[in-house]
Amino acid sequence: MSAFSIILTIFGLCLFEAVSSIDNAIINAEILSGIGQRARRWFLTWGILLAVFVVRGFLPWVIVWSTVPQLGFWGAFTATFSGNAHAIAAIEKSSPLLLIGGGVFLVLLFFNWLFLEEKHFGLRIEKLIYGSRFLFYAVVIALLSVIVWFALQKYPLMVLGLVAGSCIFFISHAFKRRAEQKERELSSSSASDISKLLYLEVIDATFSMDGVFGAFAFTFSLPLILVGNG
Repeated sequence: MSAFSIILTIFGLCLFEAVSSIDNAIINAEILSGIGQRARRWFLTWGILLAVFVVRGFLPWVIVWSTVPQLGFWGAFTATFSGNAHAIAAIEKSSPLLLIGGGVFLVLLFFNWLFLEEKHFGLRIEKLIYGSRFLFYAVVIALLSVIVWFALQKYPLMVLGLVAGSCIFFISHAFKRRAEQKERELSSSSASDISKLLYLEVIDATFSMDGVFGAFAFTFSLPLILVGNG
């Protein structure tokens, strides 16, 4: 990769991480405002380290390893910057699977924002389509059908990546909607600090997965993903 491509990729990952983490930050702030100072300090020091940086650092490695198991666990990490021609060729061969999964995840994220997320409208047409679950699912089904058709012609295994990307989106989306509801309950309840901390750990790990899976739409180079997400 050229220096310009590396800089552009890292910038894109940083921007994506910043935007996708806003919801997470709001939920964290709401729950942290209702717990004790000691528990709050523990979460901001160790909780974020475990749920955010460990997930962002470890999960991309696991994904590449599971996609190209012949490289081995350590080989999956070193392959993209070791210069080993065999390892690079193996990752290149599996790259359609990784890139379509991350790409589909990002596209679904966009359409969810366009049709379903609350926002200030910038264009008049947004008022007409806002809140339409029918339009959201109609567009998504049509899009996925077209992608499957072309994937089957070009590289059938891409369909597996497409299914993985869409499943991960719908699972994480459902979990986040539940998280918003639970956040309101915890903010107004007398739940213990420990239960709130455990909930924050799970929420942060889930939001971190968004960044990890979306990152593969930008690149499948683990060092760049770790730098950009970190």
